[in-house]
Amino acid sequence: MLLHLAHDTPLWVTGLILTLGAAAYGIGLTLFARWMYGVDRLKLNNEVAGFKFAVVGVFYAVMLAFVVIAVWEDFRNTENAVRDEAKAAIDLHRLSFALPTEGGADIRKHLINYVNDVREHEWTTMAVGEPSDAVVKDLDRLSQAVFAVKPEGFQELALYQNALRLLAVMTDNRNERLDSADGSVPSILWFVLIVGGLITLGYPAFFGTTNLLAQTLMTGALAELVALSLLLGLAFDYPFTGEVQISPFPFDYALRQMPPNWPPPQATPLSTFRSRLCTGMGEVGRSQPLANRDHGWLGVG
Repeated sequence: MLLHLAHDTPLWVTGLILTLGAAAYGIGLTLFARWMYGVDRLKLNNEVAGFKFAVVGVFYAVMLAFVVIAVWEDFRNTENAVRDEAKAAIDLHRLSFALPTEGGADIRKHLINYVNDVREHEWTTMAVGEPSDAVVKDLDRLSQAVFAVKPEGFQELALYQNALRLLAVMTDNRNERLDSADGSVPSILWFVLIVGGLITLGYPAFFGTTNLLAQTLMTGALAELVALSLLLGLAFDYPFTGEVQISPFPFDYALRQMPPNWPPPQATPLSTFRSRLCTGMGEVGRSQPLANRDHGWLGVG
């Protein structure tokens, strides 16, 4: 239910409802208690209720802080998983050029489809806590392409083992972001937080002060603090939903690092470069810069 609330309702609307609702509840209950029992009678509770309110306030603050810190850490871990998955995809793409030609081409084709579908489809489905069927099929095809490679020799075998490792990194990090998509805080904990917030905001009604404005402002400030803390936990609990969400930029960057013509043409050997430099110095000086000659891309050093 909270996932759909975060998905269907703008964050500012949710925040406005929480803050106004909490303030109306706390202040309204305080004013009702003053009207019902009178200030003089409520003053008798100030000393005893003050100690109890301190215990309740500390207990709720610790519990709320624990949840906020937990969802923030999970948000950061999910963000790291997204970056690690994208980096593993880039590494696998480059490594595929060192594998047998046919197998490497299949890996690159399915890998590019996978990264593109994660951006285009799975980011949308994760907003409602679900995986993308298209990405599941892409990952299956990519895995089959990697498994179909037949390495020859120790060098290709070492490269193939690294390709398997990168595939496992991608799969593990994808599973981690999918696990976080539908929230990490159990429903029972949200229930306890909401009920605890109502109890905490209701306690000021047991106090009586002669300055009604001061008591109203203090109760309203407490209500806003509780409401904003709950809003913070709700926003970070669903890392792919709403305005506060993890960006797909790592996968955008990964696609830009997967050109079809990678790697660049082979660099000219240093000995050949020196020979051409000695014999063709005059021609080079009259025609064009050395780096722009017909050799294409020159690697020196």
